[in-house]
Amino acid sequence: MIKNGRILQEFEDSFARGEGRLSQQKAFQLFSAMWEEAMHLGKIPFPDPLEGIEIDIKVAGILNTCLKK
Repeated sequence: MIKNGRILQEFEDSFARGEGRLSQQKAFQLFSAMWEEAMHLGKIPFPDPLEGIEIDIKVAGILNTCLKK
C-alpha cells in the first residue's frame, strides 16, 4: 500500500527524466510483465466482474441523496 503519494510521484518523475519516454515496444513489455504478475497473484482475470454491483449501486444511491440535502 502506498502511504505517501508525494514520494511516489517524485520517484516516478525522476525515473521518467532519467529514462525518457518509453518506446512502444518497451511499454508493451512492461504492460505484459505487469499483466503476468497480476495473473500469477490471482488478481486477474476477474471471476465475475459484476459481483457485488448491487451493493455499489445502493451505496451510490444513498450518497447521492445525502449530497442533494
